[in-house]
Amino acid sequence: MTNKVNITTDTDAARVNEAVSAHIKLYRSQNKMSLDELSRRSGVSKGMLVEIEGCRANPSIALLCRLASAMNVSVADFVKVAGRPAVHLIGASEIPVLWKGEKGGSARLLAGTSGPDMIELWEWVLYPGETFESPGHPEGTSELLYVSSGTLTLVVSDTTYVISSGGAAVARTDAPHAYMNSGTEVTMFTMTVHEKGR
Repeated sequence: MTNKVNITTDTDAARVNEAVSAHIKLYRSQNKMSLDELSRRSGVSKGMLVEIEGCRANPSIALLCRLASAMNVSVADFVKVAGRPAVHLIGASEIPVLWKGEKGGSARLLAGTSGPDMIELWEWVLYPGETFESPGHPEGTSELLYVSSGTLTLVVSDTTYVISSGGAAVARTDAPHAYMNSGTEVTMFTMTVHEKGR
């Protein structure tokens, strides 16, 4: 299993770190909120928030999700792939890789709506033996998954589901869950996440 959940490329990491830092500073300023209060709301330590605001941390997807939820925005808002006008075009070079597996897998956030009621579109590639684990999203979050190649093993609350190529699933992911490639082929899947605002 791989526990590597941080953003992986220098360009993506720098861009995401700067965007997250700017969003946190702006949010705290507009809401006259201390680091202590944001820490309490998000469950992210004050020390980590200081590192993130200073662009010295490389936040994981799970940490970005917790911060976005606490700030009533989406992760797509952080990385600037959220749609604002009637149509928002996103070039291939603007799509960030937010996770890189130890064997070459990746997760890219293709597009998303602005929060707090948000929808995100992800592209995942898992090489044989790779796993991505999530502690769970806010209550009521759902994911739609479509496997375009290989076989995806989805674990939600200790129950295992196997989705073959061409298959799809709908899952409530407000509980701990994981995506795994237990096979011998590369697994590719598309995922849409719907997270309800608080």
